[in-house]
Amino acid sequence: MKKSFLLSCLTAILLTAVSCGEAGVRFAPGEFKTWAQTPPMGWNSWDCYGPTVEESEVYANADYMAEKLLKYGWEYIVVDIRWFVENDKAGGYNQTDPRYVLDEWGRYMPAVNRFPSAAGEAGFKHIADYIHAKGLKFGIHIMRGIPKVAVEQKLPVKGTDGITADMISSPEGQCAWLKDNYTVVADLPGAQEYYNSIFDLYASWGVDFVKVDDLSAPEYHYKEVELIRNAIDQCGRPMVLSTSPGDTPIESAGHVAAHANMWRMVGDVWDLWRDIVHVARTAQNWYPYIASGNWPDCDMIPLGRISIRGERGEERMTRLTRDEQYTLMTLFTIFRSPLMFGGDLPSNDDFTLSLLTNEEVLRMHRESSDVRQLYQEDGLVAITSRNSSTGEVYLALLNLSEEPAAVAADLKELGLDTASEHGVVNLWTSEKWDIAAGGDKISADLAPHASVLLKLN
Repeated sequence: MKKSFLLSCLTAILLTAVSCGEAGVRFAPGEFKTWAQTPPMGWNSWDCYGPTVEESEVYANADYMAEKLLKYGWEYIVVDIRWFVENDKAGGYNQTDPRYVLDEWGRYMPAVNRFPSAAGEAGFKHIADYIHAKGLKFGIHIMRGIPKVAVEQKLPVKGTDGITADMISSPEGQCAWLKDNYTVVADLPGAQEYYNSIFDLYASWGVDFVKVDDLSAPEYHYKEVELIRNAIDQCGRPMVLSTSPGDTPIESAGHVAAHANMWRMVGDVWDLWRDIVHVARTAQNWYPYIASGNWPDCDMIPLGRISIRGERGEERMTRLTRDEQYTLMTLFTIFRSPLMFGGDLPSNDDFTLSLLTNEEVLRMHRESSDVRQLYQEDGLVAITSRNSSTGEVYLALLNLSEEPAAVAADLKELGLDTASEHGVVNLWTSEKWDIAAGGDKISADLAPHASVLLKLN
């Protein structure tokens, strides 16, 4: 009885240490792949608010997700870029006179004028607690490197004896489009300690997801990827790692899969048809790398009400037509990309909500495997996957061209017996189709930019 009680107490202490990010808990190499067994799904503030999102807006989107989307598998609330700048702006970045907020160790802290609960160096702890209380998970965006201000002020690196920020950094390789940080030189003493210190901080706040920018393109930063992986593994709290932006080089596929849960294949995707076509074309290289815990990333979903204070264009409902929205969601879900919705959730109309709550589509996204592109020719695309537990086969037929077209797939390529009849269901409409016995193809006549997503029994 006493031994059992003692074991229970020790177990509770260990679990508390992991959940709170206490030192002394280190994850085994590769264990991070168990943290995202299915593609992560959530909301990210970028498409709506660019670098200007505020605490009340984070709460509003979290409330909506908890009420309407959590039961469908949506769970992450991610605060995107420059949460540590007091005076950023819509339509770009304030790089003229930004007011950064840092602590004594050269680590960015949330701007209190935008996130009032961060007062007293509380950081994002209160926001994370609020989100966790709703059954959701909390994420943040950071830039690769160390703050330029910390370097200029020679601020100390926590966990070192006398090493300062200027001693571990270099302006060489600085981000071309945002000048906040310098590169951390991985081989220098104190480099790992700096990354450890920021992820220890995020663990103490209760962060579950970190998107690291300027990491994958235009140059893939192998050494800083490794520093980040080590820092997460030592911090004592599981944090899904997302690298950004694309195009992640295909020759780095093995390395990124060994260190990150998800990685961007492309640059920023906006509500432009050409961006969807680019995703489909780029994805052709990445099908072999779709695996549990490792997810090639199509980028955020620019649907609903976007650019309220965004980086690209005026406030609007998405410019994509309904056919184009179905095609985007069909491509992202059958490919098993992470799904990070970019629109302001409380502004969703019924149609947008329906795209996020289709149970059969999301079950395919969650449970399928063996994702393969059958072909992509002249803008006509066929993609398939299957559910190994149920035997169901999924087929997406997409017309990315500018003309109406019949898009078809050979049933033998789907592993189906052409001599028998198969039940076919359109997953978006629940419409039932039939294939006549002896037929060897399944085909759909599609308008330009349209698609169909089918389940075959």
